[in-house]
Amino acid sequence: MTNPSGADLHWPEGGMAGIAMHELSLLESVREILENHALSQNFNKVTQVTLEIGKLSSVEPDALRFGFDVVMKDSLAENAELIISDIAGLGVCRQCGLQIEMETSHDPCPHCASPFVKIIQGAEMRIKDLIVI
Repeated sequence: MTNPSGADLHWPEGGMAGIAMHELSLLESVREILENHALSQNFNKVTQVTLEIGKLSSVEPDALRFGFDVVMKDSLAENAELIISDIAGLGVCRQCGLQIEMETSHDPCPHCASPFVKIIQGAEMRIKDLIVI
């Protein structure tokens, strides 16, 4: 998360424990991917990272924003801007075959009420693009 002018950023009660461990682990993986790509593609600074996060992925965008600067400190992505874009949740009903939009991974089919819906989009998280120097 970038620090907007005048914003008072502080740790939640409990310090780092207030940030979901799942999201910190994901951010550490992002940092590792950036470092590996920097070696293979010959860049040494990342100024912007765009992540796509599926609505059904169980990833908390606010926790990613909060932990981004902490995890990227002293790395090639220190002070990089984080942009997060959503990926809509989509599924296909296994009973009637209808493709539906999903708000949660447990949404039933609105047409036939079947609880058996296969998620086809929205459970993923990926690095969409980078701006590098």
